[in-house]
Amino acid sequence: MSITKLSEAGATWPTDQSLLKPRRVPIQLRQSGDSRAQPGTEGETAEGSRILIDQRVRKGPYWHLSQEAGCWCHSVYNRIYHPRAYIRPEDGGVMKEYEYLTQHVTMWNVAVERQICVKGADAEKFVDMVITRKAAACQVMKARYVILCNQYGGILNDPVMLRPEADEFWFSLSDSDLEFWLQGVNSVAKMDVSIHEIDVAPVQIQGPKSMDLMRKIFGAEIDDVPYYGLMRGKVRGRDVIISRSGFSAEAGFEIYLYDATKYAEDMWYGILEAGEEFNLRVIAPGHHRRIEAGILSWGQDMDQEVNPFEVGLGWQVDFSKAEFIGKEALAKIKEEGVSHRLCGVRMGGKQITWYPSDFYHVLDEAGGKLVGYITSAWYSPTQESNIGYAFVPVEFAELGSKLKVALPDCYGGMAEAEVVKTPFKKPFDPGTGLTSTGQKL
Repeated sequence: MSITKLSEAGATWPTDQSLLKPRRVPIQLRQSGDSRAQPGTEGETAEGSRILIDQRVRKGPYWHLSQEAGCWCHSVYNRIYHPRAYIRPEDGGVMKEYEYLTQHVTMWNVAVERQICVKGADAEKFVDMVITRKAAACQVMKARYVILCNQYGGILNDPVMLRPEADEFWFSLSDSDLEFWLQGVNSVAKMDVSIHEIDVAPVQIQGPKSMDLMRKIFGAEIDDVPYYGLMRGKVRGRDVIISRSGFSAEAGFEIYLYDATKYAEDMWYGILEAGEEFNLRVIAPGHHRRIEAGILSWGQDMDQEVNPFEVGLGWQVDFSKAEFIGKEALAKIKEEGVSHRLCGVRMGGKQITWYPSDFYHVLDEAGGKLVGYITSAWYSPTQESNIGYAFVPVEFAELGSKLKVALPDCYGGMAEAEVVKTPFKKPFDPGTGLTSTGQKL
């Protein structure tokens, strides 16, 4: 593979990108790492870029509480600062957080999941137009994982959608600003709905002891909440809605606090106090675990230039619906087939125990041609290897295909890789549907 050096700092760029999927805005494939001095250097101890905390990015209602819990690293998600690490590297780092998630119970500050409320007489009709599944199938006090596509079939967002009332839907967003899109759609559709962000912010309670903790807080009624079911409750007198869902595939829940800006401390401290006997730990969202579970992350594994059929989400598209945004484009894509696809890969190399700062290059088995890039990667304790997702031409995405991945030197450099089934680790809750489908990608 021909590589061009781009700067004295050592950033490199693959010259031949002919096998990559054409995009209007290309994936940034410069390998520049996170270091001021050494290219390709990254990880928890890299002396790289640091984030500015200022007024232009929202802190969210739990910001100060995350600081109190020891958060030392953030990214930006939905224009809100997003906690990404609590346990210090010298104490085991993010992989130590994995232990709490998979052995005990954890609380995550996920206020970045902004809640966009669609409310009014035409709420169901409007929602049915913008999602690819049937809105009516989501009954009152239920939730669903949904996707929204643009007119080209690109995925705009993949939120959890909650329906707390017959005339009210919440989109609990992944990392794109859906409020503007929905308001723009209705400026033309002119349906009888209001579309606004509301002051509701969730935390996630994830881990094998989550049911014990939730039962202590909310009583035995929580036992009757099905997967993606909702329940109303209170924490220290403050109103919440609980969803049996999460971003880990461990047993888990999300607790959505009303008037979160005012009452953040009440709920946060109430959960911490109740969780002491279960070894509750505040951690960052577990990307190591979500990769194991086959859960995708918008902005890494997909975006508005990626369609559902490329990333294993074709099951989300219901062509029996009369109409929805993107239907015509998606029907054409399904008929013609896709040229590129996301696939699960198991990789060699040294353990990846930090968020990748680059989309690592994926090469053919001989190592001579760039064929794609890694969208997500981490070390999996259950697989005892590095795992991740690769976006490659379909001929390289077949199970058993051999590839190479150009990892940074700190992770061992060029590594052997193989396309494997996902999820890498089965979900705790059979309600995810994976017990019947068996494979996500």
